[in-house]
Amino acid sequence: MIYRFRIILDHDSEGDIFRDIEIRETDTLEDLHNSITQSFGFDGSEMASFYVSDDEWNQGEEISLFDLSEASNEVKLMGNTPINEVTHEDKTKLIYIYDFLSMWTFLVELAEIVDEAEGTDYPNLMFVHGQIPDQAPEKSFEAENLDEYNDEFDDDFDLDDYDNLNFDENWN
Repeated sequence: MIYRFRIILDHDSEGDIFRDIEIRETDTLEDLHNSITQSFGFDGSEMASFYVSDDEWNQGEEISLFDLSEASNEVKLMGNTPINEVTHEDKTKLIYIYDFLSMWTFLVELAEIVDEAEGTDYPNLMFVHGQIPDQAPEKSFEAENLDEYNDEFDDDFDLDDYDNLNFDENWN
């Protein structure tokens, strides 16, 4: 079977930037990585990883291009991971990050599964929309809003009124 993916640049500026790629379900994530880098005009020389994602685009398990882990930690590698092992009808989303210094981030979604077309070479770049910017979009890393938890820790103690805290012992 052939998987049709839409790969969307994650950015805040106007206009969509994406590529539609067809690839065999039995090809590896490294094959998909190579197709993505070529379709967006990267030279493919930078480190990259895919991350399994849920429907809300939360980043899950990493599948790396190279094993940079310590001996005791096993890492899933793109070259050893068939596409259909991590994506299928029920699990359609991946996050792809290229160049960990620039943090080019792409949302990869399985759009369709079709029969292989006779006479078509795969992977196949089906559609190109938008020009990739010269530099990766700025990423803002923000913590969740914790204001909703403030009441949980409001215990009416006045820390400035230490003498009235009713300790049974004296602390050093």
